[in-house]
Amino acid sequence: MRPILDEARIHPAIRDKVATYRADILKEVQDAIAANDIVIVGMRQNPFPRKACKLLDAAGVPYKYLEYGSYFSQWRRRLAIKMWTGWPTYPQVFVKGVLVGGFTELQSLVQGGKLTP
Repeated sequence: MRPILDEARIHPAIRDKVATYRADILKEVQDAIAANDIVIVGMRQNPFPRKACKLLDAAGVPYKYLEYGSYFSQWRRRLAIKMWTGWPTYPQVFVKGVLVGGFTELQSLVQGGKLTP
């Protein structure tokens, strides 16, 4: 289990702020995960989200791609996603509602025949 600061250790005056931080982006990602078997969350300028999309395209596997800015734009929005998942890099790949990791983990699933059209 990954460590998360216990709510009792968050001052009551800021609990709502912590609980609702960038809730709009999290809802957008959660809605996409609920509506699609495979979701890739990525960003511009990072080659690995593009590689993940190309990998699935080549395998004929449908997916939903969400892109949030570049290295200098929308970093706060991406930070909220990282805080929510605990995964430190992009892309973040979800398969049937489960975070499976990033490009390397997705590549292993595709090569192992675990993701098919």
